Amino acid sequence: MTLTIRNTFLEVDDHDAALAFYHDVVGLEVRMDVKTEFGRWVTVGPKGQPELGIVLQTVGAGRPPQDADALRALLAKGSLGGVVFSTDDVDGLFETVSASGAEVMQEPTDMPYGVRDCAFRDPAGNMVRFIQAK
Repeated sequence: MTLTIRNTFLEVDDHDAALAFYHDVVGLEVRMDVKTEFGRWVTVGPKGQPELGIVLQTVGAGRPPQDADALRALLAKGSLGGVVFSTDDVDGLFETVSASGAEVMQEPTDMPYGVRDCAFRDPAGNMVRFIQAK
């Protein structure tokens, strides 16, 4: 049996801001942009991984109102999930993303476990980390 990851989900509160960050700044492809009765479903992904989709879903979509409110509150605090990308130029990517005005969580740092990485918050507050193998 073979398993691969097809989709992963990030909650966002502003799809246009999320697209500006993930497409215009980070350079991901827009794979799908659909409006549903529950909100907007936008999928982006790296050009080199056409089988992987990062779904930027409307925060709390399709959930009971109390759960949706809780998710919105957690997102506002930056307490939900995140995503980690590999790159061959973490310092260059750091310069590009920081120039966009994204909130810097960590400048490029050599880690004792063999990577150099940096981290940002996307416009919704999700952690976005970029790593480069040493």
